[in-house]
Amino acid sequence: MPPRKEPIMPVLSIRPSVGAEEYPALAGIWRRAVDATHDFLAEEDRDEIEARLQSDYFPAVVLSVAERGGRPVGFSGVLDGALEMLFVDATQRNGGIGSALLIHAIREHGVTQVDVNEQNVTAAGFYARYGFEVVARSETDEAGRPYPLLHLRLSAPPSRAEAAHWWSRLGIVATTPTPYAREVRGGSADT
Repeated sequence: MPPRKEPIMPVLSIRPSVGAEEYPALAGIWRRAVDATHDFLAEEDRDEIEARLQSDYFPAVVLSVAERGGRPVGFSGVLDGALEMLFVDATQRNGGIGSALLIHAIREHGVTQVDVNEQNVTAAGFYARYGFEVVARSETDEAGRPYPLLHLRLSAPPSRAEAAHWWSRLGIVATTPTPYAREVRGGSADT
């Protein structure tokens, strides 16, 4: 019997957002991700948040977009050292995209903080694997809705060796000297 060949995944690249022209695609990723992972969120709250994504939330952060085969598959948003958003298309989960976006946010944007819904146990565990620890808790989200938040802080910024280990584990290779030119070949079992 011939050896089994592993399927070749298209290259994952992370780049800065091109702006408002891609907001509809990112909003679609957000909705599919939230529908798949935020079952605790009431439908009317999802709709309210979604209605403000393109007008209020996306323009307020530095957006990085993960794409595969020229198509956005996830994104992150950073503001003043805080990861304000990180979403991966529900059809692309568990392929290393979330890990690549998080590592990129830490290395390239100095992220040391993130808030996560307490009900989203999977996300809290994901951030804990990368060294984030709970430092506080709020009874409500930032808009006063009844969704408790865990406030996480990176316990210690990763050393160069740790960061290099994360990048190599995911198969990320710098293809040009710019900070946004990162490509992932293959994937991992991470978000």
